[in-house]
Amino acid sequence: MVLEKIKKILSEQFSVSEDKINLETDIAQDLGADSLDVVDILMSLEDEFEIEIPDEDVESVKTVGQLVDYIKANQ
Repeated sequence: MVLEKIKKILSEQFSVSEDKINLETDIAQDLGADSLDVVDILMSLEDEFEIEIPDEDVESVKTVGQLVDYIKANQ
């Protein structure tokens, strides 16, 4: 469920098919996210999952899989 929601958000943000997003997808390298994109993504994720993601945690999350694990651990 978490992965599907993340894929939907990233798909909309980067105009990429959800099929091209998987646990190994690197948010910066594969999707081309810059720092502004990351802020937008985090705001969407915070709203969707009703969590707060501190800035210091952002740097440790590079892939979709790490993002899924982080959200599951902090819900």
